[in-house]
Amino acid sequence: MTLFTFNLIRLLLMTSLTALISLILAPFLIKILYKIKFWKKRPREKTITGEEAKVFYSLHKKRETSVPRGGGVLIWFSVSLVIIFFFFLSKFHSPWWLKKLNYLSRAQTWLPLFTLISGSLIGLIDDLLVVFEKSGKKILQKISLESYIGGGLSFKTRLIIVALIGLIGGCWFYFKLGWDSISIPLIFNFPQGIEINLGKWIILLFIIVMLACWAGGVVDGLDGLAGGVFASIFGAFSIISFAQGKVNLATFCASISGALFAFLWFNIPPAKFYMGETGILGLTSTMAVVAFLTDSVAVLPIIAGIMVAEVGSIILQLLSKKFRKKKIWLCTPIHHHLEARNWKPEQIVMRFWILSIVFAILGTAIRLMR
Repeated sequence: MTLFTFNLIRLLLMTSLTALISLILAPFLIKILYKIKFWKKRPREKTITGEEAKVFYSLHKKRETSVPRGGGVLIWFSVSLVIIFFFFLSKFHSPWWLKKLNYLSRAQTWLPLFTLISGSLIGLIDDLLVVFEKSGKKILQKISLESYIGGGLSFKTRLIIVALIGLIGGCWFYFKLGWDSISIPLIFNFPQGIEINLGKWIILLFIIVMLACWAGGVVDGLDGLAGGVFASIFGAFSIISFAQGKVNLATFCASISGALFAFLWFNIPPAKFYMGETGILGLTSTMAVVAFLTDSVAVLPIIAGIMVAEVGSIILQLLSKKFRKKKIWLCTPIHHHLEARNWKPEQIVMRFWILSIVFAILGTAIRLMR
């Protein structure tokens, strides 16, 4: 057996194992979430600009107060469990192949794993504050935190937290890993692309990319939508990593896709649970880190094309309301507009899945051309 074949087998094995463990754990998590009534006690009634969200409220007033959030715990817990389990197994000297199954390494997977866990835990705190609104408010008042708005951390607080995660990641890349440049493929007259040296400015870029990825979390709005989109994105990064010889990172990304497949089993209509901020913050921040580790920042907007479209629809809506004094869409992000136009949720989700896979394939192909 060649090394290439072994690495490919390990990748497929860890993906399947993570999916299987997630499938086994999911019913227990669902039972717990329903037992503690881990859902919003009231749906969102205001838009970002403070207006009444009439369209959104009419579409989601029942679902948001009967289906628990926190399903993202299944994803990051399963991924972390598998990678840490095989790390400890690798400490045994017999049988010899146990050591070969370990894919936790400082150069490739320490940072994304740390980001996944830390981002997810911060997101879980936000979910807890959203669900247990009254008790959460009392706790925050006792420790003099005024960032509590209507259940959960305020937008400003979450923005600062995500920026801090980006700052830590950017400093790690620059000072620890010595990265100070990014590659841009397919530039005219430069068929192999060009490399731009940013120096310390790469830390600022890291923060911006981290915030942009987090904003893409608005894709979590319909049963099964976010899970399918994230699965295609991390699948793309798994292929890119493997092609670059970063097999540990490729295995890590593939295991996330495996966990997402299991998550989708219980998240497709009718959803048993929602991803929640614990899933969104963990996955989006990890996505940003992996994009830098694979030097794929330039193609990230293509690979995550659906997220770009979702965020873009919100930005265009806000600009139109400010300067034209009228809306472009009935409701944003755009999947809610389509829902308001009487598209069936399943139609929207499956078509967005298809588009997300196409974007992921295109972005992967462009990145591998260099």
